[in-house]
Amino acid sequence: MKERLLSGVKPTGEIHIGNYFGAMKQFVDFQDKYDSFIFIADLHALTQIKNPVKISQYILEVAKSFLSIGLDPERVVLFKQSDIKPVTELCWILNCITPIGLLKRAHAYKDALAKQKPINVGLFDYPVLMAVDILIYKSDVVPVGRDQQQHIEIAQEIAKKFNRIHGNVFKIPRGVIHKSVAVIKGLDGKKMSKSYKNTIGLFDSKDEIKKKIMSININSDNLSKSMDPETCNIFAYHKLFSKDDIDQIKISYKNGSISYKESKKLLVDNMDKFLGPIREKNRS
Repeated sequence: MKERLLSGVKPTGEIHIGNYFGAMKQFVDFQDKYDSFIFIADLHALTQIKNPVKISQYILEVAKSFLSIGLDPERVVLFKQSDIKPVTELCWILNCITPIGLLKRAHAYKDALAKQKPINVGLFDYPVLMAVDILIYKSDVVPVGRDQQQHIEIAQEIAKKFNRIHGNVFKIPRGVIHKSVAVIKGLDGKKMSKSYKNTIGLFDSKDEIKKKIMSININSDNLSKSMDPETCNIFAYHKLFSKDDIDQIKISYKNGSISYKESKKLLVDNMDKFLGPIREKNRS
């Protein structure tokens, strides 16, 4: 029997390549390996988006994105979080056994507090709703990024406490960090995020990709100067989109036979080759 995998994506705006390489791609890669439950996390999105028209639009965009990248509804359970009404019921039940101190340790809450951002109850209670998402479907495996392990740990702690009170009700899930998962840098070198406005859209046209890539600020464009590829944001994108040529590109960086401008042009072409079929499928 296959293990059950559970994960979701929040509908909070444009899907970008950070979403794809950081999460969505692995859902496609593992759709035969696991009994996969993939959901559109519209309840989680309410902590950020208040406009119902926008949320409806973003939900549809996420669903289309999943289908465009190759997620197969015949092999994967793809659903909208809010359609499963027991989710919010169980959230209240788990709220009643969850210590406030546990939620105060959550990274998202502490980050918002440190940055003096407005904090609503939904953001504070976010980890409990996430625990419900994981536990209610009896999930075995939850793919996480390197900065998301705490979500699993909180879900485990809540599940263990509930089981001590009520018996062996919930499976204890485990987080899995797959080697194929990458943390994608944005155009400014920070983690790619809609909130930083540094994204490359998964469905951007070639002209849009070119404009964004060519705008990346590089200190030097000296053709004859040896460059360290591992410190170059452009080369980081080459690792994702120029795999067939990556060894030669690396050599060219080190011996100074490629300029940043040439590297950018090559990257734009390779990105368009990779993203073009996905973009066309999304249009159909």
